[in-house]
Amino acid sequence: MTDRPLGYERRFGSGWISGVCAVALGALGTGAVLCIRYPALLTVPDARALYPLELVRFVIHLVLVGAFGLAALSMALSRRAPLGVTALALVVAALLLGGSQVDVGSLDGARYLGLDWFLLNLLVFGMLFVPLEQLFARRPQRILRPGWPTDLAHFAVSHLLVQVTVLITLVPAAIFFRWAVHPAFQTAVAAQPLALQFVEIVVIADLSEYAIHRLFHAVPLLWRFHAVHHSSEVMDWLAGSRMHLVDVVVTRALAFVPLYVLGFSPAPVYAYLVFVSFHAVLIHANVRFRFERLAHVLATPRFHHWHHAADPAAVDRNFAVHLPVIDRLLGTYYMPPERWPEAYGIPGNPVPRDYARQLLYPFRRP
Repeated sequence: MTDRPLGYERRFGSGWISGVCAVALGALGTGAVLCIRYPALLTVPDARALYPLELVRFVIHLVLVGAFGLAALSMALSRRAPLGVTALALVVAALLLGGSQVDVGSLDGARYLGLDWFLLNLLVFGMLFVPLEQLFARRPQRILRPGWPTDLAHFAVSHLLVQVTVLITLVPAAIFFRWAVHPAFQTAVAAQPLALQFVEIVVIADLSEYAIHRLFHAVPLLWRFHAVHHSSEVMDWLAGSRMHLVDVVVTRALAFVPLYVLGFSPAPVYAYLVFVSFHAVLIHANVRFRFERLAHVLATPRFHHWHHAADPAAVDRNFAVHLPVIDRLLGTYYMPPERWPEAYGIPGNPVPRDYARQLLYPFRRP
């Protein structure tokens, strides 16, 4: 089986590159139009007031124009043009929905999908990491490398279901650990300088995540869920999104408990969420940066790549998400000098390759 679209060669000038870019822009523009037309259903309520609507409309206009131009170029360069036709269909659909000047729809509704959250993260991370991985690749590989549809599906579902995952993350702490809350103590914690609170959150969250992460490796039932994350045989900015929903929910819910009990201020918590979003993508990225001085303090791509290595010496090592010192203190640190892993994944490839079967894999008889 191949990842190559039917009828296309990948060489420069074949229409493949322009076709892929056209489809990506067309899908992005159509999704953004849908978000404006159906905001109650497709956007995160807390984010709606933060969007500069006129700027968003201008960007949508540029995206749709770009998709149309690249689709036309792809069709001109290739005798078979499924990508160009697909992109044109997306642009037409966006225009029929109202285009960049689409009216804002009703805001009434309690249930929603985070389509805006998915599109925003895909745009920001894609624009940042795709060029970095092409210019500073640790290992040369295609942007659309084997397995990318599966990883994109994981990325999409985890972002679209943001309401569900946030609810499942926050509610258990409020239900089962309300007894541990002490208002006076929380007031004292929240009164600390915001920068100090941020550092404390990073340390406390990573101690929790280290313990949870190690459990997912040690307990066979939990490992079946976590094995999905380790099944990727390539590392790049999108590979980190390959996580089973049970793995995502359990890890986030348990890691949130100490933050809830201690009562940190909202600002440093939000700052941590932004930090962990970028850092989690960075440590999986296919970049050759070593960050030699920073590597003693903060997890780097090389540190986390060894956690994913298909190397017996690296098995069950480097559990920390942010702070390598935790692995050093607890005897699970592994970082061979001047070396990167030769291969990634799980020997024998026991995890299925497509998204739907990966969701079912942990529930099947071993």
